[in-house]
Amino acid sequence: MSVYLSKFLSRLTVSPSRSQLFKGESVSLSCEEDDSSAGWTLRRNTTKRQITQCGYWWGEGNGSSCNISYMLPQDSGVYWCESREGSTSSIINFTVSGKIRLWSYPVLPVMEGHDVTLHCQTKSPPSKLPADFYKDGSLIRTEPTGHMTIHHVTKSDEGLYKCHISSHGESPPSWISVTGQEGEEHSSLNFFCS
Repeated sequence: MSVYLSKFLSRLTVSPSRSQLFKGESVSLSCEEDDSSAGWTLRRNTTKRQITQCGYWWGEGNGSSCNISYMLPQDSGVYWCESREGSTSSIINFTVSGKIRLWSYPVLPVMEGHDVTLHCQTKSPPSKLPADFYKDGSLIRTEPTGHMTIHHVTKSDEGLYKCHISSHGESPPSWISVTGQEGEEHSSLNFFCS
């Protein structure tokens, strides 16, 4: 997953390419630097701690890259890259839980005119179960295989999405951001429901 603040700054990349994770999953983050002299550092702000950088009580890394081997619910929060001068990348909001997640392809943010597919997935198989999809609290539709495609997205498709699978429960909410031209400045919160 790649998110941009502007074409001059740092790009925060995440592997696997989702920000909603199941408890126990691992994740790798890195600041891809357009300006290597800026000295980018990975930081986060969770509900449990103040703003801290990778290697200080969480993760293993060298400042601009970080690995978290076992994500826990308390690792949920906002992650970003920050330069020595205080410039920041866009943020990614990780959500960690145990039952259901909602993730999108391609990764967020979505460019206007493109298609995006939302996948509602359970932790334990089978994961391709019928799912109800909601936008801003209202039911959009039910999909028998647990994924829904929005064709030719526009700014009106921006909103808070979630999904529900009968007998499994509901995913956390996911904000879908729609941007215009590639490289234009924007800020987006990306969540994948778990």
